[in-house]
Amino acid sequence: MKRLLVVMMAIFFLAGCGAAARESGYYEHSTLYTSWSHLKFSNWGYKQVSQQEVDKSKAQSWWGITVEGSR
Repeated sequence: MKRLLVVMMAIFFLAGCGAAARESGYYEHSTLYTSWSHLKFSNWGYKQVSQQEVDKSKAQSWWGITVEGSR
């Protein structure tokens, strides 16, 4: 009986994760990062942002579409 409860909880958890990913628009993109520069910045370069990185961000649309009133 405990095993059934654990299996059911795992199924519900995975279903919830899939629904959340679908609602967030994650599946609409072919990749997580738009370029290798974006990957590098997101993992290591975000602590000291230079103007060059800001320009790359805008040119390559790293952060997607801004949604007004989302805060």
